[in-house]
Amino acid sequence: MYHTVLANGLHIYVDRKPGFQKSYAFFAANYGGMDMRFRLDGQWHDTPAGVAHYLEHKTFDTEGGNALQELSSNGASPNAFTSTALTGYYFESTEKFEENLRILLSFVSVPYYTQESVDKEQGIIGQEIRMGDDEPYTQVFYGMLEGLYAHNPIQVNIAGTVESISHITADTLNLCHRAFYDPGNMVLCVAGDVDPERVASVAEEILPRTGHGPVERDYGPSEGPEAARKRWEREMAVSTPIFQLGFKDTPPERGEEWLRWELTGNLACEALLGSSSPLYARLYQQGLINESFSYGCEAYPGAAFLCAGGESRDPESVRLAVLEEAHRLAKEGIDEKLFQRLKRAAYGNAVRGLNSFENICINQAMSHFAGVQYLTFPEIYEEITQTDVEECIRRAVTEPGMTLAVIRPKEAAK
Repeated sequence: MYHTVLANGLHIYVDRKPGFQKSYAFFAANYGGMDMRFRLDGQWHDTPAGVAHYLEHKTFDTEGGNALQELSSNGASPNAFTSTALTGYYFESTEKFEENLRILLSFVSVPYYTQESVDKEQGIIGQEIRMGDDEPYTQVFYGMLEGLYAHNPIQVNIAGTVESISHITADTLNLCHRAFYDPGNMVLCVAGDVDPERVASVAEEILPRTGHGPVERDYGPSEGPEAARKRWEREMAVSTPIFQLGFKDTPPERGEEWLRWELTGNLACEALLGSSSPLYARLYQQGLINESFSYGCEAYPGAAFLCAGGESRDPESVRLAVLEEAHRLAKEGIDEKLFQRLKRAAYGNAVRGLNSFENICINQAMSHFAGVQYLTFPEIYEEITQTDVEECIRRAVTEPGMTLAVIRPKEAAK
């Protein structure tokens, strides 16, 4: 992995893939839905929920038209996304890579937001928000986060609300672009048969010469180890209850500890909840879960959690069964052969993921913002022991730190 840092603070990573026709570029800002309060030029700013997502939509606008159309007409396949802690713009192409890279770097780094355009977008994003309000899996996930956290803004929907986005102006977008779309707060990750030195040269030519780097952010008071609320419930037009269990954990430190927590957390989820686990087999046989059941772990500034959810006719029984199995594993330990199998499978999946240019670039960007080099995962996997995974389950999966979010059928409440 080629790595360099420009004078303006931009980190560039290039995974050279000789002989491949396709190339992929990912230009990301360390800025997402949770970054609503920050300090710039010595002054604190509070922005409405949904600005990062709104900014992503409007950044494709250029003085000459629309960068999305420009990239598409140049043979590229472009898009963008906003997550809780990151906004990324990307394209893949089999030709004209340098031309497309120039377009990508130019439109992301040069803001063009007019009040007329911002006002017009409110209806479009408002409709997107309303669609999300009708999506039960989205609602139950955020319900789980509301249950776990009292203050941390990860509980706020990335897109915001129809009311919150009504307060977004062109000035809001320009302020947040200046704060977060700064070379020192961004990363460029590329995979393909490209010249790394040339990628760095193009970035140096197009992007600002200087940058102020990451700004200070405020995510509210520190959260204690206990869940803010034990239950969250809503009624929606669903045929079967949909649930999400959340387990609050201690947020990992930046750097290698962050990646170690993520890899260990994923193994803990597999051992406790995965399709090879005794608990999964038992819940499935009892008809308490089905193919919709999924699980995982996530970490953000000031927040980290394990979660699991899906459809169930009796979410409370699933909750009790998970706690009981976690207690058993904490006491008796994970079956050694199962653990070794799960660890090999997880490592194999991570290695296979390196075949995906998109996976390489996005994981490298996320790891960079967390202060670690993604390709160190083999060494960290090697160090993770069965005891580490058992300790993760013992520490995180507890009654005090757990919340249950449920969306029930409207008919069931009558």
